[in-house]
Amino acid sequence: MVSGTSTVMAARTRADGFTKGNICALLLGHCAGMLDLVALPLWVGANLIGFYHFDPQKAGLLATAFLLCAVVASMLLAPQYGRLSPKTVTVVGYTVAALAFVALATVAGDYYPAMLALHAIGGLGAGSALTMVDGSIGRSDNPHRMFAYGGVAVALFGIVVLGGGPVIIARAGGTALWFVFAGVMGLAALLALAAFPKVPAPRQPAEGATRRISRNVWFAIIGMSILCMAHSMIFPFIERMGIERGYGAGLVAGVLASIGFANLIPSPLAALLERRLRPERAIVGGVVLHMVLVVLVTQVSLLEVYVPLVAILTAPMLFVHTFLFGLMARLDPSGRAVAATPAMLMIGSAVGPALGGTLLVAFGYGGLGIGVAAFGGVAALFFSLIRASR
Repeated sequence: MVSGTSTVMAARTRADGFTKGNICALLLGHCAGMLDLVALPLWVGANLIGFYHFDPQKAGLLATAFLLCAVVASMLLAPQYGRLSPKTVTVVGYTVAALAFVALATVAGDYYPAMLALHAIGGLGAGSALTMVDGSIGRSDNPHRMFAYGGVAVALFGIVVLGGGPVIIARAGGTALWFVFAGVMGLAALLALAAFPKVPAPRQPAEGATRRISRNVWFAIIGMSILCMAHSMIFPFIERMGIERGYGAGLVAGVLASIGFANLIPSPLAALLERRLRPERAIVGGVVLHMVLVVLVTQVSLLEVYVPLVAILTAPMLFVHTFLFGLMARLDPSGRAVAATPAMLMIGSAVGPALGGTLLVAFGYGGLGIGVAAFGGVAALFFSLIRASR
């Protein structure tokens, strides 16, 4: 009887040793680090443009400062993953980010240089923490499925942020949004302090395999960086697009909230299709779908197009992220590649808001959409090379 009970308990024990508390800490840490994925329309459009009255170029540059510094932090720390304490870096990183957002709300006012510096500091903290979180997710039993859980968590997070953010800004002002962001970062730091997992040793590569990052992984990194740049060229400005087309603040706020609900679908779908689709085909298909949505929403000025397509605009990105994360975890068992996920995602996202704002000022939404689609095509080309070179 004792032997049978022990066998059952062993079967229920995860090979990576992660408890439910550990998983919650990783998922919340992933949400906090992926704040830009769901919050850019509020961050840039409703707040920096709508409340602080910066032009799109200057507003985009603030978001770029945050994301670019997150990239720098990730590029510096990802190669050191396994030598540093993931828990310590995560706690310190999210604490720094939380304090930066508090300072934005209480000290910076609308003084642009101070806001720029604090965005940079916040990016360094968040990027450092997310590097450790995603590296730890990559060491889990099933990185593809764990990242899918993270996608669902990000979607739920997006419902709260995109649904409540416009109301908060309207009632309490733009500084209140910084307090919301600070609270998210602070909560992630506290949960990491209490429950960040002990990360298992890296999986050993197959006999005869090289420890160098393979060409396939580099194709994935470059492709995802370009795709994220393309997405972040358009996503920060979809709120302003709706307002400027005269759709009304209430309707636009409802559309933003619906993004979170739509985002509940792609990550579970990617988990279900993990063994049914070749990752490369799923990734390229998701990119093509995303670019079609962007072209339609920027070229067709109809409410009937704007509402449904903006609602699902981020969904293909989450689908692609999930398949790509699982693919990279298999291609690079050391965990270094997935630890560099923040750099991969944000190096493009860092350039996107400033580049998108510049194109918007110069060519309008139509020109912006064409530029986004062109970069998306380049990303799809790199993803297709993964299959061709295997």
